[in-house]
Amino acid sequence: MIYLENFCFPDEERESDFFYRQNDPRLKRTCYDSFYPFQVLSRRKFRRVDFEPITVFYGGNGCGKTTALNVIAAKLGLERDTPYNRSEFFEDYLELCDAEVIGKLPKGSRIITSDDVFDYMLNIRSLNNGVEVRREELFEEYLEMKYSKFRMRSLDDYDQLKKVNMARSKTQSKYVRANTPGNVREYSNGESAWSYFCEKIGENCLYLLDEPENSLSPKRQMELMKFLEDSARFFGCQFVISTHSSFLLAMRGAKIYDLDEDPVDVKRWTELENVRVYYEFFREHEGEFETNFP
Repeated sequence: MIYLENFCFPDEERESDFFYRQNDPRLKRTCYDSFYPFQVLSRRKFRRVDFEPITVFYGGNGCGKTTALNVIAAKLGLERDTPYNRSEFFEDYLELCDAEVIGKLPKGSRIITSDDVFDYMLNIRSLNNGVEVRREELFEEYLEMKYSKFRMRSLDDYDQLKKVNMARSKTQSKYVRANTPGNVREYSNGESAWSYFCEKIGENCLYLLDEPENSLSPKRQMELMKFLEDSARFFGCQFVISTHSSFLLAMRGAKIYDLDEDPVDVKRWTELENVRVYYEFFREHEGEFETNFP
């Protein structure tokens, strides 16, 4: 399914027109190199993106693939969990961008970033830490209730009476367990990231994913690859993904824009530099695999 058909970023000429607005006071107090996100994508001549059900932005650090995703998400007004730190010129840049959408974007379309996944993991840890603090408080409360000389004088004391009776009838550990919720299960970083994607990615929506392979083992990356392929093929999803994961780059039918090229070019995954590096490395050590795994 395709919801976002194409997107156009401003080229160097349109950006230059913006820079020569002498009546804009911001241009007089800002150095030329700080007009982010201006000059990030135009310097690689990344002008137009024509989307498929799965479209990938590939490239090294600083190539602009994350900038491209955030610009697209902001222009389309997509949902996001973690705020994006926009520059003073971000809105000006968005006005120069053009998006062609087929119909109306489905409700629930969103961008998912590494910060979202990281915050999700931190929230689980914070919640569990809160439960642990409560347990320490209950240990002290148990001793206070068990050995108190409490005497009920009115119905207002009923709740206190229940605590005293519970403390006197239970062991300390049973008293604590009876008064605390169980810990939210805390997964490994990879399991938490995987759980987050499964929770957030539904059906019939547009999703922008920024380096979703972070925190995922190679096995989990392969599972995510299959999950995204199936979501696009059978459940009406469209994905725009920034990544340098060889597994995600190998997704069936993915259209890959190589942002390391100048100008940016569409390539097959087997032509990409990172993939070739892995290929050459394992081919060089092929004999060791044959020796250890006959």
